[in-house]
Amino acid sequence: MAYATEPAPPPASDRIGILLCNLGTPDAPTPAAVRRYLAEFLGDPRVVEIPRALWLAILHGVILRVRPARSAKKYATIWQPEGSPLLTWTGKQAKLLRGYLGERGHAVLVRHAMRYGAPSIAQELDALKADGATRILVLPLYPQYSGTTTASVADAVFRWGERVRLLPELRFVNRYHDDAGYIDALAASVHAHWLAHGRPDRLVLSFHGIPERMVALGDPYERECRETARLLVARLALPDEMLQVTFQSRLGRAAWLQPYTEPTLIALARQGVQRVDVMCPGFAADCLETLEEIDQEVRTAFLAAGGREFRYIPCLNDRHAWIAALSALAIRHLQGWPSS
Repeated sequence: MAYATEPAPPPASDRIGILLCNLGTPDAPTPAAVRRYLAEFLGDPRVVEIPRALWLAILHGVILRVRPARSAKKYATIWQPEGSPLLTWTGKQAKLLRGYLGERGHAVLVRHAMRYGAPSIAQELDALKADGATRILVLPLYPQYSGTTTASVADAVFRWGERVRLLPELRFVNRYHDDAGYIDALAASVHAHWLAHGRPDRLVLSFHGIPERMVALGDPYERECRETARLLVARLALPDEMLQVTFQSRLGRAAWLQPYTEPTLIALARQGVQRVDVMCPGFAADCLETLEEIDQEVRTAFLAAGGREFRYIPCLNDRHAWIAALSALAIRHLQGWPSS
């Protein structure tokens, strides 16, 4: 195996870097771009954990022939002039995090990467090294740990390391589903929304789903989602009956974590629940799954079933309380590394 030639270090070559990692996005809302993205995303064995030969035959023989055109139309409904919302928000978070840490006396490099698509994790790790980073904190933007997300980020980092001659010191943030700053940021977002719009009949917390089989095999994701919900309800001082936890974005016919979001919202409307607020605490930045799936598809389904008012509470995005929580989390994980 050939290892990469090391770049000449800059004059101040003992620096600390932080890599914010999010899931990923196509480069454009087109079938070709979506096909490339889905091939990488759904081709990850962490994401689809079934016999490899069988899955690749299904993926390339069926899914990548049908799904890209349909998904591209959905992406087109949320695409912004500056591009993908997920990429835009993640870039802003990295920029703000660098500023917040600087204000607290921590001179660190901060870059952002996508697990699937661009900018890639390998590309941004190379850039941090070229800028003189000898210690790097990998911070996935997934509050709740799952093998399908957090562990897949680590896989990408380790694969990058297989070709690097001079490895930096590495640290990983695995989870922060119960972090007080994160919970406070969620609560502040809900309070601000209710101050502007009033309280709903029901607050629905919709998390991304994973197959039930993964949980049975030991993935802690469901437990951590429900713990986030419990802590948020306690922080908001809400009665338990006002809250509903659901799971969205099911893929395929296998049983995923339940209850599913859209059927639950339809059932609530048919039961006479007139107003719901829906929040997606597991997403650090708005994206297709929040802006199109929740705020378009699920909204339409709820209203068509007899609901009167549906309000989506945006992701934390660039909210002050969230960036402050993220910076406090980073500082805790940087302890022992000279960053000032």
